[in-house]
Amino acid sequence: FDRVVFFFNALCAALLLFSYTLPHAFPERFPMLSVLGLTLPVFMILNLAFLIYWLARLRRQGLLSLLVLLIGYSHIASFYKFSGNDTIEKVPGSVSVMTYNVRLFNAYRWIDDDSVAENIVALINNASPDILCIQEFHLDKAPAFSRYPYQYIASKNPGQKNGQAVFSRFPIVNKGSLEFPHTGNNAIYVDVVKGKDTVRVYNLHLESLRIHPEREELTREGPERLYKRLSTAFSAQQQQVAIVAAHKEKCRYKKIICGDFNNTPYSNVYRRLKKDMNDTFKEAGRGFGRTFNFSYFPIRIDF
Repeated sequence: FDRVVFFFNALCAALLLFSYTLPHAFPERFPMLSVLGLTLPVFMILNLAFLIYWLARLRRQGLLSLLVLLIGYSHIASFYKFSGNDTIEKVPGSVSVMTYNVRLFNAYRWIDDDSVAENIVALINNASPDILCIQEFHLDKAPAFSRYPYQYIASKNPGQKNGQAVFSRFPIVNKGSLEFPHTGNNAIYVDVVKGKDTVRVYNLHLESLRIHPEREELTREGPERLYKRLSTAFSAQQQQVAIVAAHKEKCRYKKIICGDFNNTPYSNVYRRLKKDMNDTFKEAGRGFGRTFNFSYFPIRIDF
C-alpha cells in the first residue's frame, strides 16, 4: 500500500515543482499555463497531506514532500502567512493605503441587502486610509467620500457609469487613465504629494474571469467552456499588464500598485507587476490572504 501512496506522492511533488515554474513561462503563447497556475495551492495542500501521512508512520518518504515544499516557500508565504500583526501601528510620517473592489456598491442587487453600500462606507471610515483606491466604482450609486478633498475618477468610455477611483487626503498633481483594448476595464494613476515627496499610485482593474464562486455554477458551465473563458481572460490580462508595466517603467517616482488583478500570486501577471516591489500581504499579512472565496477555497486576487 505504501508503494501506491508514494507513487501518487511523487506525482504530486513533480506537479508542484512544475507549478513553481509557471510564473516564468510564456503565457502569451500558451494561455493554458496560466490556467494550470491556479492549481498550485491544491498541490501544496496535497503535498502537506502526504508529509503528515509519512510523519505519522515515521517513514523517510516524507522527505520528498518536505523538500518540495521548502523549495517553494515563497509561494507558501503568498498563500498563507504564519505570522503577522492583527493591528498595524501607524508610524509618524507614514501613509496608509486601502484598495477595495466595491462591485458597483451592489447597484444591481447581486446581494439581496439594501445596506451593502452603507456597510462598505462604514468599513472604509473605520480603516480611515490616507489614500483610497476603488475598483468598480459606480458614479450614481457611490456615496460621497467627503473626507477626501482630492479625487480622480475615470471610466473607460464616455458616459460609462462605472470605472476606477482614487481618493486622497494629499494633493493630486498629475493623473491619467490607461486604456485597455477590447474591454470596459482600465487602469488609472495619480501622482500624490506629501511634504517634499511625490508618489505614483496605480489603481488597476484587469480583465475579469467572470467566475461565480459557487461550485454548482462551475459544474453547470462545464470544463471546456470554463477553460476557454479563463484562457481568453488571461490572454487579455497579459496585454493589459504590458501597458501598465511600460508606463510604470517611465515613472521616476516611488510607486504603489493597487487593484483587482483577477489573478493569483502564482501567476505571470503578478510576477511582472511586482518585480522588485514589496507585497504588503507577505510583509504584514496573517493567515489566508483571501479576497475571493472560490467555491470555499480562499484565493487572493486583489492586491
